[in-house]
Amino acid sequence: MNEEEIFLPLIGDPAPEFKAKTTHGMVNFPKDYQGKWVILFSHPADFTPVCTTEFVAFQNKYDEFQKLNTELIGLSIDQVFSHIKWVEWIKEKLNVEIKFPIIADHGEVGALYGMIHPTKGSSTVRAVFLIDPKGIVRTMIYYPPELGRNFDELLRMVKAIQISDEHKVAMPADWPNNTSLDLKDRVIVPPASDVKTAKDRLAKAKAGEFECFDWWLCHKKL
Repeated sequence: MNEEEIFLPLIGDPAPEFKAKTTHGMVNFPKDYQGKWVILFSHPADFTPVCTTEFVAFQNKYDEFQKLNTELIGLSIDQVFSHIKWVEWIKEKLNVEIKFPIIADHGEVGALYGMIHPTKGSSTVRAVFLIDPKGIVRTMIYYPPELGRNFDELLRMVKAIQISDEHKVAMPADWPNNTSLDLKDRVIVPPASDVKTAKDRLAKAKAGEFECFDWWLCHKKL
């Protein structure tokens, strides 16, 4: 095997299991988070400028994530003592208390989740994994070290997938503010997969159940 090969879970796969030390004690992942949505994310290093802005941003939105039954858990290849001192620095200098755990990885978890990209060095890149209450990977996003994440987008991602699961719908581009088709916060009805459903789709649209541009592109208000 080439040592630079990257293996990572795919969307729909069970989240790889691991045990690790964190700033809140040992974690058995994803078992300890059964019944919760989780954002597992990595950052390149403690005591770095962009990562500090990200941790403050995550904490500022922590309550919003928790309202969505979503927990946060960070990770980098730093010792737990470094994590603790960095969290203390953020509290002392920026008056922000980081309330979620940070994993002290030695590279094992980073390798399991494909968080280490050799052309970007030996640190973890800015990876994001959304894992559902059954421990299934639902979303993966990778950012290079030089680009900080958009936290409104991460919240949108959680909300959209939860709504999709509950209502069996999909979201248009830029939901809930779609402008490309002027759908705004409307959702997409799954496309018909047979002739009968396609005909029924237009009939239901005429009855006002939802609106269609055509049988394969229908939308509705939740």
